[in-house]
Amino acid sequence: MPQKAIDTTPAHRQAILEERRKLKMAGSAHAYVRGNTLQFYEWLNVGSGDKLPQGPPIWICGDCHVGNLGPVANAGGKVEIEIRDLDQTVIGNPAHDLVRLGLSLAMAARGSDLPGVTTAVMMEHIVEGYQNALSGKTRKPTKNSPKLRPIVKVLRQSTKREWRHLAQERIDDVKPTIPLGERFWALDKREKTEIAKLFETEKVRKLITSLKHRDDDAKIRVLDAAYWMKGCSSLGRLRYAVLLGVGPKKDKEYSLVDIKEAVHAAAPAAKNAGMPKDFAKRVVTGACNLSPFLGERMLAAPFLSRPVVLRELMPQDLKLEMDRLTRDEAIAAASFLAGVVGKAHARQMDASTRKSWTAVLNRNRSKSLDAPGWMWRSVVELIATHETAYLEHCRRYALA
Repeated sequence: MPQKAIDTTPAHRQAILEERRKLKMAGSAHAYVRGNTLQFYEWLNVGSGDKLPQGPPIWICGDCHVGNLGPVANAGGKVEIEIRDLDQTVIGNPAHDLVRLGLSLAMAARGSDLPGVTTAVMMEHIVEGYQNALSGKTRKPTKNSPKLRPIVKVLRQSTKREWRHLAQERIDDVKPTIPLGERFWALDKREKTEIAKLFETEKVRKLITSLKHRDDDAKIRVLDAAYWMKGCSSLGRLRYAVLLGVGPKKDKEYSLVDIKEAVHAAAPAAKNAGMPKDFAKRVVTGACNLSPFLGERMLAAPFLSRPVVLRELMPQDLKLEMDRLTRDEAIAAASFLAGVVGKAHARQMDASTRKSWTAVLNRNRSKSLDAPGWMWRSVVELIATHETAYLEHCRRYALA
């Protein structure tokens, strides 16, 4: 029997997107954690956040799980592991990023069938790796780092990727079109008109020509565009993929731009935080502070009277996958990734602030566990609440 056609017009998208989101979150407990940022901040708001150390108010990721870290390229093509998704970024308590990362890594360890002892050791190494970064002691993964195999592997893949890899991965083809189907949906007339207007502006042209190898005065043309059904926690927002031709027609190169609606952050901001009121400008400002390679490639703009962020996708941009880890790999990844977050935080602090924040983090250490008590208790509580919520989510989804 032929499948019933799905109506993906703007009026019917939300119901489809919500169903896809529920399905993705039912896939695993770790996927549920990644897709349910709100539950983490609900846990903070019921009083648990008061038990965390209060760090200096700086830009934080706000949704610092493993999938939001990975190789990121700057406009010149240089690659580093950075935070790669800043939808929830605010000026807030840096401890929130640490605990969110700890929860994500703990769930990854459980998904790899690692014992609880390993999770305890991982929490110790998260704090250690983060504090090392605050003091300027960071390391880069190399081929001689067997314990960092999952990270070295994706970093090596990143540095070897070209446009054809990005096109085949994102749009399933290297042809200058976006194939409509499961992931990409047709636009209505209003959306097409708005995209055309947006890419005629000088600020967008400058963003696209900012890559090192492009001429500053190169012309850009919209070749194709589609609504993009992508992500998990972001499903339901405006999201578009736009394929551009850059430069002379006979010698043009292609560019794939992600347009993503920016919304109110669920992450609690510090009191009197001087953040842009425009949601898209907040995201771009946070990115520039936390992940400069990414921030320099982003632009805030209005689209259909909503704030959106434009970002040209680079072949080198990848997310980390931590599905099956050995004990040594899990512990090494915990230390390294915490260092990435620590470096992003540290660049916003002066030496005195970094020193005092390190001292605060060291409080409440027990004799039997090197990780601070607040870190261990927080992650254990969150694992319990998320496991329960995940199973309930699966039950409701199965009975729906």
